[in-house]
Amino acid sequence: MSAPSLISFVLKRPWLANMLKPVANTYVNAAGYRQMGLWADDLILEEDETVLQALNRLSPRQRYDRLYRIRRATQLSLQHKLLPKNEWTKPEEDVPYLQPILEQLIAEAKEKQQLDTLAVLKKH
Repeated sequence: MSAPSLISFVLKRPWLANMLKPVANTYVNAAGYRQMGLWADDLILEEDETVLQALNRLSPRQRYDRLYRIRRATQLSLQHKLLPKNEWTKPEEDVPYLQPILEQLIAEAKEKQQLDTLAVLKKH
């Protein structure tokens, strides 16, 4: 189960989105994952079966790139270092690649559950 999201509420109000944008950018910078070359979707844990299925749906190149970024970040963490500033992940590079697949898998599971519990009524 995912946490509740206020994104639709915020996006419907441009003034609120503009007000929260600097706060969101500060939070992302404070998180530090971009300074290690990671993307936001690299932070999704592989403990859930749905995440493992989503990872299997990635192209071989996407899987390799994800693994490379995670290993490089792990090595940097062990060395207590950050990447040089020119190698940090830029905001335009940090696009969701796993989240759309996860949403698709969740929708498929919901549809399957609805079809599995479908009750057929006979007309007399």
